[in-house]
Amino acid sequence: MIQSPKLNELQREYADIFEIDANLDRLVKKIELLSYVNPLNIEKEKHQFFASKYSIDPEFRYPKLKFSPYKLHRMFFSQRLERIEDEQIRTMYKEIIYYYSNMVQCIETIGKKKKFHYNSLRVYGSPTEKDVENARFILHYTDEPISGDMEKIFTAEEAKAYFEDFAEQYDFPLNIKFSTHIAAEAMVSNASQSLLIKRNVKFSKNQLLTLANHEIGVHLVTTYNGQQQPLKIFSNGFPKNVETQEGLAVFSEYMSGALTLKRLKELAYRVLASDSLIKGYTFSDTFDLIHNQYKLNRNDAFTITLRAHRGGGFTKDRLYLSGLRKIYKRYLQEESMEPLLSGKVSLDYEQAIQKLHKIGLAEKNQFTNLAYLQNLNSNKTLDFILNNLK
Repeated sequence: MIQSPKLNELQREYADIFEIDANLDRLVKKIELLSYVNPLNIEKEKHQFFASKYSIDPEFRYPKLKFSPYKLHRMFFSQRLERIEDEQIRTMYKEIIYYYSNMVQCIETIGKKKKFHYNSLRVYGSPTEKDVENARFILHYTDEPISGDMEKIFTAEEAKAYFEDFAEQYDFPLNIKFSTHIAAEAMVSNASQSLLIKRNVKFSKNQLLTLANHEIGVHLVTTYNGQQQPLKIFSNGFPKNVETQEGLAVFSEYMSGALTLKRLKELAYRVLASDSLIKGYTFSDTFDLIHNQYKLNRNDAFTITLRAHRGGGFTKDRLYLSGLRKIYKRYLQEESMEPLLSGKVSLDYEQAIQKLHKIGLAEKNQFTNLAYLQNLNSNKTLDFILNNLK
């Protein structure tokens, strides 16, 4: 973090930028989408869906809003951006406001079927033809033999101990909480700087290594790096940051030797599930595609379908595979990942971030991803697939 005298000087020189950045920080803290879009009754609806032999679509319930969407929109668009003299930075903050305004509309319409889906498309987009082709290319590979490392034998408490041990190589606090209301087995809450672990699930050894490098090695690294930056937007998130951040996180799995063909197929299934939304598939239609046509076991197929259909049609999951493709391409070109680890940033804003560094409004990272230091992947099939994604 910049020392106080220098920071004070910057705040005087760029007072308008700091004022708008601080205003947005106060507003954005209320709208962590993932805390609203994860259903409260997943296990009950899963049981009923299976009992109906996959014919009755789940009816999910969601957390109630803790803010007024209308007031938040009004506050976003009351920011006096014309006071920012630098055109590139002014444009960046304008796009940031549009991005968060769209995010508010997403949260406001959770559970309202197509309304939510269309708002989700504005924030996360829909899979392209290339994305779908890449997913099918991955899925045509024969499954690899299941090793002992894939057996789910570790409890949530044992996972907590594993993550605490893993995080000792990073010099930041690890705040772990258990939850029953998340779709993933583990995820980072940026707002509370916490690693959430799903209670009552079992983890495999490979899964623990995967989650540690994904959640701690990237999502928490960028959380804490973002907090050290002078501008709060590094912590709150740039537009389109999800694709970049998830690409970095899955690439961390690859570099650490944790990425498997099974995991890569999971990302491919997510693309197909997201693509099914734009085609008007119901929950049971998407489940049928993944479980009956692609023969994925019913528990995993349910999770992938849930992640795509929660809220009314959530396309965020399509970005993991396209993000990995972009980050892997960057790796082959031997470009540094450090600018992308400076917070919740996006490839699309790399030039703007370079400018912020140049004028002193961005700092060198305090933390880095240790998996990026050495490529431990030994799976040649993965290399072939990644090298041939379109």
